[in-house]
This record gives sequence, C-alpha cells and structure tokens, in this order.
Amino acid sequence: MSFASSPAIVRLPLWRSRFVLLVLLAAFAVLVGRSLYLQAVDTDFLQMKGESRYSRVIETPATRGRILDRNGEALAISTPVKSVWAIPEDVSAGPAQLARLAKLLGVDARELQTKLADAERDFVYLKRQIPPETADQVAALGIPGIYQNREYRRYYPGGEVMTHVIGFTGVEDSGQEGIELAYQKSLAGNAGSRRVIKDRLGRIVEDVGSVRSAQDGRDLILALDGKIQSLAYSALKAAVEQHRARAGAIVVLDARSGELLALANVPSYNPNNRGRLGGAQLRNRAMTDTFEPGSTLKPFTVAVALELGKVTPSSTVQTAPGRLTIANYTIHDAHPAGALTVAQIIQKSSNVGAAKLALSLPREEMWALFHEVGFGAQPDIGFPGEASGRLREWKQWRPIEQATMAYGHGISVSLVQLARAYSVFARDGELAPLSLVKLDGPVTGKRVIAPETAHAVREMLELAVQPGGTGPRARVMGYRVAGKTGTAHKQENGGYSAHKYLSSFVGLAPASDPRLVIAVMIDEPSAGQYYGGAVAAPVFSQVMQGALRRLGVAPDAPMRPIELPGEGEEAKEST
Repeated sequence: MSFASSPAIVRLPLWRSRFVLLVLLAAFAVLVGRSLYLQAVDTDFLQMKGESRYSRVIETPATRGRILDRNGEALAISTPVKSVWAIPEDVSAGPAQLARLAKLLGVDARELQTKLADAERDFVYLKRQIPPETADQVAALGIPGIYQNREYRRYYPGGEVMTHVIGFTGVEDSGQEGIELAYQKSLAGNAGSRRVIKDRLGRIVEDVGSVRSAQDGRDLILALDGKIQSLAYSALKAAVEQHRARAGAIVVLDARSGELLALANVPSYNPNNRGRLGGAQLRNRAMTDTFEPGSTLKPFTVAVALELGKVTPSSTVQTAPGRLTIANYTIHDAHPAGALTVAQIIQKSSNVGAAKLALSLPREEMWALFHEVGFGAQPDIGFPGEASGRLREWKQWRPIEQATMAYGHGISVSLVQLARAYSVFARDGELAPLSLVKLDGPVTGKRVIAPETAHAVREMLELAVQPGGTGPRARVMGYRVAGKTGTAHKQENGGYSAHKYLSSFVGLAPASDPRLVIAVMIDEPSAGQYYGGAVAAPVFSQVMQGALRRLGVAPDAPMRPIELPGEGEEAKEST
C-alpha cells in the first residue's frame, strides 16, 4: 500500500488553515502596532523603565546655618561627616573583614552581623556621622554592598557654657533643643537633588545635572555675648559648688534693648558628647522652671502703693512686734523692728511691713501691676518650653494670700520673668520685650509705672545693697548698684520645707543710668549659708563687674575698694 493512500492521513478543511494564518497575522499586527505605539507615540513608559535601571535622583543636603554670638563668634557650626549603609543581600565579606569593619565603626561585631544577616531589608544604616578619615578607612576595605552618604554634624565650640541656649541637633541634623529647635526652619535650609547614572553595583558613573539646587540655611546672630556668657557660667558654677547647691541659674539682660546677653544653668552638659544625659542636665532652669521669688517681689508691692498714692518712701509702717497673724497663719520678720519707713521695708526686707502695705491695697490693682510686668504669662521669646508661672486671679485671693504674695509666696515665676520685671525699674517705668536675637536698633517699651515711681523704687533698692541692707555683697567697685535679695522656703509635699531654701538676687547697675539687669538663683544651698545676700549676691557682683567693663560702661561711683561685712554684720531678709 502506498504512503499516499494510507488511512492515517487526514485531510483538513482548507478554511481552517487559512483561519490559523489570519490569527497569526493579526497577532503579529497587534505586536507591530504596540511596538510602534510605544517607540514612536508613547515613549514615556519605556523611557521610565529604562532609566529606573541606571538613573537615580539623589538628595544633596543643605548646609545648616551657623549660630553666632553678637560679636560674630561661632556658637554652632556644621562639619562634613559620612554615614555608612549597606544592602544586606549584596554584602560579601569574610569574618576578618567584618571584624575590621565593626572596629572602625565602633560597633559590636555581633550587632553588625545581625544587621547584615537580614536579607529582607534592602537598606540598613551601619553607623551615622563618622569622621571623613574613618569613612576613608571603611572604603579601603572594599567590601561589596557597603556604601556611604555625605552628611553634616553639628559642632558646638562653647560646649557646656552655651548649651542650654543653643541646644543641639539629632542624627538627622534637625533641632532637638534650644535655639536649634526654635529656629529649625531658617537654620536648616532646603535640601536639593541631582540626577546621576549608576552602574549595576550602585556606583555613580556619571553626574547628569542638578534637578533642584540646595538652599543652605541662614546664619543666626544671637544677642548673647560669648565673654559675658562664659563669665556668668563660671561664677554660677563656682557658687553652686561652694554652697553644695542642687542647681543654679543666671540671666544677664540689657535693660536698654531687652536683649539677653547671657543665660546659664548648672548642672550643664557637653552637647558634643551626649552619651550620658539626664533630665536634670537638660533643663534650662532659667526659662522652664518656676519658683516662689520670695523677697525679690517686695519692690513691686511698694510700687503699687506708690502708684496709688497710698504712701511715699518716707511713710512709716508699724512692724512691731515683728509678726502678723492672719486667720491661722503668722507672718514673721527675721529681725523684729518697730516703725519702718517704706524705704526701710525694702532695705531691711520686712515681711510684716510688705504684708501690711499689701493689705491696704485693692486686690485688683496689685494683681494688675503683677500682670503688667509679665508674671503669669509666657515671656514670648520664642524659646521652647517657656514657663508662664502662676498668678491667680485677684478675685480668688484671700487676705492671707494677698499678704504673702507681697513678699513672694503664693506666686511662681521663672528667672527670666523676674529679670524682665526688674527692667521696669531700670527703664524708668517701661517694660521692653525680650530678645534672644541681636537687634539692630532701639526698642519701644510699654509704660507700666510712672517714671517717678521707678526712680523712687530704684533708690530704695540702692539702700538694700548698702551697709545695713540685706545685700551689701552685691556691691561693685566704681558703680552704684540697686537690687534685692530673696530667700524662700521650698515647697515640698503640699507645704514648705523647713530646711530647703531657694536663694536669689536681682539687681541693676549703674543705678544712675541702668544698663544691665542680672538675676541669680541658687537652688538648695546646703553648706551652711542660705540667705540670698550671702549666696546669690556675690555671684551678681562678680558678673556685673565683668559685664560692665566688657561693655565699656562708665563708672558712676568712686573707685574705692569695697569692704565686705563680717559674719552677722549684714541684715538678713525674712523668709
């Protein structure tokens, strides 16, 4: 039988083969059409897919702006550093190389191996912000899958002296505390971006060009004077150590402009090495902590009485027998006296005299002045964590509260608030806004009391630092000084501690034409002395003397050595 006649051969209909041919031609036409569409009409898709394999847009960081003091000295600068990162699945290294890498990065070898063993992650930081020389040593290892990025690290030349004002940045170079946080937007600038071509190993082989230029952060010039700040910090630290105190704070204010020339706290910390930090070190006590100001509030009570015409500086108030009982509470004087003039109430720091003055005043008028000088409200400096303190509405005052508030109990303030309030006496009755940033011209203050009242209180404050007053240790050779001591029992467990004190002094100089206001607070001195005149006033004297000379302020008193009082010779303010 021939092959052609074999029954295994089946003849298919002619239309079926033609149908299959048409289907194949149609499919080919669709493919050709799609190819023409993608390559000639819609090219974006293929271009995007192609570029995704070799083209990258990388961020170019902006340089953070510098922070300078008022004289142009750098307080915060950015230095270039590197960050080391890896693609775990691409890393190929032996145990010796990994051990060397861990040593260079200063990390635990097992921790490094754990990071690199996580194959599911396509990106992991191994160490941030390492010095360029260390980065070069890492690159010299030649480990595949290990890469580097350029970053910036903040460096603070002032260290612990400036840190509570300047603050610091985190690993992402964003502000975390202080000025760095408050002015984050202007200091940080805006990052840019560049388009580059990378090979299959992730190495940049060509820089195509800039997509968006980086805008560096703006420099910030602060009102701080670096020399005065260093002096203030050193004097405060020495006093805290001498009196074995828990903490301390100091504020130096330019009375004419409202600029803060210095602000320091103890304990402090080094912002360049923050490995071991506690809450006590981080606290900017001058800004964020509040306390009962004690006798430093008496001048404001007297100012209200003078403003209302209730008394004159020579008016007398009977303070005998040195105590005053209201309801179930008795107010005491440290040294009982008889009739005292209003000026002597400030000079001798009589609690009884101040309380009697307060009780003769309308509550709303007393509250109004306290409120006008800034108590109970944030200073609005723009600093993170500014405290507003506590000043209750006058309608809620009971007689005993009005009496104790006259000498600084039942009210809480921050040290910055207290310094600003005293500027009213330095500026002839005007209250100026505070500024941490250097100002270009004079500022306009708000009238709070009459110039005559401010002058009268200033003269009383001068008496307080003379022999027979509570603060003779605050005197400065060659300058007339006016100021007030404060000593308050600390609040504890809903009452007042019998043996824990807060010592303070606030004053201004030269008294004839005040330039500076300085406020000092020492928390819990425990070396035997606790009166503000013995603990805080000497710090004021030392800093005021150095600051006035630094600013070139002319003396307004004879240049005669000051004889300090012996033990027990100076008046003690009532607590």
